[in-house]
Amino acid sequence: MDPNAQSNKSHRISKVGAGAKKSKHKNAEKNNPKAFAMRSGVRAHKMAVRRVTLNEKKLHVPLLDRTPEIPPPIVVAVVGPPQTGKTTLIKSLVRRYAKHSLSEINGPITVVSGKKQRITFIEAVNDMNCLIDIGKVVDLVLLTVDASFGFEMETFEFLNILQTHGFPKIMGVLTFLDKFKDSKRLANTKKKLKHRFWTEIYQGAKLFYLSGVINGRYPDQEILNLSRFISVIKFRPLVWHNTHPYVIADRFEDITDRELVVNNPKCDRDIVLYGYLRGTKLRQGSDIHIPGAGDFVLDNIELLADPCPLPDKVRKRLDEKQKLIYAPMSDVGGLIFDKDAVYINVPGNFSKKNLYPDQHDLDNLNIPQGTGENLVLRLQDTDTNAFKQLESSHIQLFSQSNPLTSSDIVTHSSNDQSTRVRRPYSSNSAAASDSENDSDSYPQSDIDSDSKYESGSGSDSDSDANLKKNKPKSSRRVPSTLNFSQGESDQDEDVKYADTESEYELSSDDQDSNDNLLGLSSFAKSNQIYMGSNKADLMKLVYGDNKQKPIQPKIQNLQDGEDSDDADFFKLKASKKSDNDSQSLSNDITADYEEFDSCKFFINSGSSASSTDFSEDFLQSLKMHFLATAFDSEKVPSSNDATQYSESENGDFEDLEQNGDFEDLEHDSQNGNSENDSSSDHDDSDENTANSIEENEDEDEDEEVDEFAAKKELLKKKFDAQYDGGDDNGSGSEDGEVDIFAATKQEFNKQNELNKEEFMNDSPQLRAQVEGYLPGQYLRLKITNVPCELSENFDPKYPILVGGLLKAETQFGFINARIKRHRWFGKILKTGNPLVFSSGWRRFQSIPTYALNDRIKTRMLKYTPEHMHCLVTFYGPISAPNMGFCCVQSASKSTTNFRICATGVILDNDQSTEIVKKLKLVGVPFKIHKNSAFIKNMFNSQLEVARFEGAQIRTVSGIRGQVKKALKAPPGSFRAAFEDKILMSDIVFLRAWYTIKPKKFYNPVTSLLLSDKTTWEGMRQIVDIRRDLGVKVPTKFDSHYKPIVRQARKFNKLQIPKALQAQLPFKNKPKLHSKKKTTDYLAKRAVVLEPEEKKVVSLINEINLLSNIQKKKRKEKSIEQKAKFEKKIKLQNEVTKEKVNKARKEHFRKQGLANKSNTK
Repeated sequence: MDPNAQSNKSHRISKVGAGAKKSKHKNAEKNNPKAFAMRSGVRAHKMAVRRVTLNEKKLHVPLLDRTPEIPPPIVVAVVGPPQTGKTTLIKSLVRRYAKHSLSEINGPITVVSGKKQRITFIEAVNDMNCLIDIGKVVDLVLLTVDASFGFEMETFEFLNILQTHGFPKIMGVLTFLDKFKDSKRLANTKKKLKHRFWTEIYQGAKLFYLSGVINGRYPDQEILNLSRFISVIKFRPLVWHNTHPYVIADRFEDITDRELVVNNPKCDRDIVLYGYLRGTKLRQGSDIHIPGAGDFVLDNIELLADPCPLPDKVRKRLDEKQKLIYAPMSDVGGLIFDKDAVYINVPGNFSKKNLYPDQHDLDNLNIPQGTGENLVLRLQDTDTNAFKQLESSHIQLFSQSNPLTSSDIVTHSSNDQSTRVRRPYSSNSAAASDSENDSDSYPQSDIDSDSKYESGSGSDSDSDANLKKNKPKSSRRVPSTLNFSQGESDQDEDVKYADTESEYELSSDDQDSNDNLLGLSSFAKSNQIYMGSNKADLMKLVYGDNKQKPIQPKIQNLQDGEDSDDADFFKLKASKKSDNDSQSLSNDITADYEEFDSCKFFINSGSSASSTDFSEDFLQSLKMHFLATAFDSEKVPSSNDATQYSESENGDFEDLEQNGDFEDLEHDSQNGNSENDSSSDHDDSDENTANSIEENEDEDEDEEVDEFAAKKELLKKKFDAQYDGGDDNGSGSEDGEVDIFAATKQEFNKQNELNKEEFMNDSPQLRAQVEGYLPGQYLRLKITNVPCELSENFDPKYPILVGGLLKAETQFGFINARIKRHRWFGKILKTGNPLVFSSGWRRFQSIPTYALNDRIKTRMLKYTPEHMHCLVTFYGPISAPNMGFCCVQSASKSTTNFRICATGVILDNDQSTEIVKKLKLVGVPFKIHKNSAFIKNMFNSQLEVARFEGAQIRTVSGIRGQVKKALKAPPGSFRAAFEDKILMSDIVFLRAWYTIKPKKFYNPVTSLLLSDKTTWEGMRQIVDIRRDLGVKVPTKFDSHYKPIVRQARKFNKLQIPKALQAQLPFKNKPKLHSKKKTTDYLAKRAVVLEPEEKKVVSLINEINLLSNIQKKKRKEKSIEQKAKFEKKIKLQNEVTKEKVNKARKEHFRKQGLANKSNTK
């Protein structure tokens, strides 16, 4: 042990004192939660409910995460009313991420914010159209609020737009907090705004506080905290983003031919948009929609290099070089590579004149300059173009050699316009040539033969002779493609993997001998090189190019000796019997090699019938070649088989092995040249091949049985695992129930992995054609036939979105939706008034028809309900059900009121829904029978009555009836039958339903085509038209409310038989007497009082008079006493209040003196 090591004091257990006497808790062992369960059943129930509640809160509808390996930049939109600090916030964040100060903000700004994250900032203009477009593509919203003013109407309008289009992540930012001088008022304002923000978003939504501006930016520490919150946000995929591709254009260019623009300034333009692809995959030729411009078709898509790439290496922190920024519309991002040019952006006006304004002799100045300045100055000094500079330039290959110029390079002139040297195809590459020219150049006779082929003046025999005569010693290697002709290939064909004469070439005998020792022929080696280096494009081989030329066969007469240069291309060779056999063909069809499948034999239709009569031996030999693999020596027949058949009586195919069509790659080429044992080898190979095929079939059957048994065993294990209470994938719960959420997520991930594996080994070009361009790639989109106003009135402050459309979304029809008027919108909505709908990528104006469904029919509503949902039908592009939309009455008007008038969700696209309107016809009876009556004033003619025969009618009192037959007079009258007798005073009405057809109106909002984007005017409201024209609201006379005049009805007296009256008790007997028409004598008789009665009446009157006078005096006295009492109480209160104020003042004075003395 090291004596210098540190030794710590060990713990000593106390044996005496309070620590030693402290006893353990009685239930210490029972408090172990891992060993003992809860003893209370109520608590156990509560914990179980809490556990289940937490699990249910985590559940949501699982969505497939389509984020690629290199994700596109996150779209962060800074939204808020004017003068709330949006521009300052973006400048501060860009300064934090890229260390770059922006002078102005135009268009998207992309910065690298981390090792695996990029951010695109967009400043939203306070325009309804711009807010709607940004709400559909944004991933995170920074909502700026002026704390000194409070929430404004634009903030709540944008929140309602987000709610209908997916509701992305939102973070609030309070600005102008430096205007608050009182800290208590600032704290109360923060609390008030925070709770109001939580009400609109959710409880706990993050709200940042930014204090005053320092040097044109917010404080660095506050911006740092905000950037950290942005970097850790987890974005859940939105449904719309997960099903549609879209591009936010960060560059816009007009590539229309300038001559066309000069001749016709209003012609349609060809534009190019650049941007990152987001959402899903995008294919070339897809239908797209640019909000504010219209529907278009993608003419061309090109994949470009990422202008703002992520760091290529894994780093702990970003260096200054990795903090990139790309904002072309804001003049940031100095070097731009385009398809046809390179743009170098130099800030300011940089020239020699500006650099030295007063000097003439620039060479005598010794002012230090940077490398970049020197390069730009040299570019300005150039007087010649690039071609002359290339001609005057030279290169020195070796240190002692003379420099070479462009004039020293020897170019071979040829009649052919292409630079490729055309050469014949030779089957025997090892054979020596009579020509003594080396392999680096071809003799002049080859060029002459080429010219003959091109001019078409030579015959086939002459050209073949020339080709055989002038064979080179060694030819370049070519891919192993099927070529059944001695003629040359098309001049448009490009020979791949043979760029130089010496590439893939066997020029020495040593190489040939080495190949023979290895058991490989030279052509097999070339096949190995080709197959190992590149993978064939199956789509191009099978389907060819998209732009195919039509096949135009040419009938030519071979007897005249006229033939084109490609007459023998893809054609079976003629036999060697005689030269006249080739002339016996009367017709010959020639076509471009691209029009045919190069994997199939092309049989000449004009050949003789004997050419198709193949023998059984030949068919069996050919079958063996196709059944056998190219790398199985036991299955591939020998080359002698094909050689033997070439000498047979048919003679249609000649030297298949020499042509390289069917080659045994492992068979020695020297052993395959003997022709003595060809027949025996042919029989043996056929028997061996047949036996091997039967053995393979038996082995395949055994493998299928084993595979089926393994699958059966796996299914049995899965069933046992589920029966025992858990899933084999771990998705089962403790109670044996299947976790649907986990299973769905696992299925999504599995399908996503299968999709990735399917296209993993394909080339990028093939993936782009089949699968489409992947999200995260930087694309160049070319769009043709665009209105000229889009280019002329382009404003970078208004973003251009390119949204991909599905096939169903390009069709138009009637859409049924559920809608509700917004509670903050001042007026109810009326059927027939146009609204601007925001549905999907589109913004369009349509005429809605409101309705209400009562299970039996869909009844039209003239106005929307005040506090409930209703149905709406409008004409527009077909959209998927369950997709939200919002409506505004006018997207251009700037008003202080709330502009979002309604929100809703699409239900279906059923065009067969009938909307009906109630039609009530009213009539009165003019003749009544027992159960029937004659009705008038309901119809105008007998024809109308005939149309409604059998219709149900009803009286106001509820007696039901039916229309029977029309009467002759008066016109429109009819006979009706009722279930009971009606009265003459009853009103009869017929309730009918009239079908309403919604109006077919679609007007896209083309705001981007205007110079002022806020002045788009569509169809006006009815009230606006009447106001502008000064027209009053039309009223109908029948629509006015009339005063109700009710006539007093006279009822007959109740007639009771006298016999019944005699039996009734007295109280129930009728006591109704008739009113006397004349007065009785008792009414006319005067009453005269007696003297005693007069005294009594006068005394009572006097007593009452005295009593009234006394009551009046008492009342007046009580009022006077009450007023005195109130005055006295008021004086007492004033005195008391004054005393209390003095005492309080004296108390606080003494308290202040005491506090002052204590502080000293």
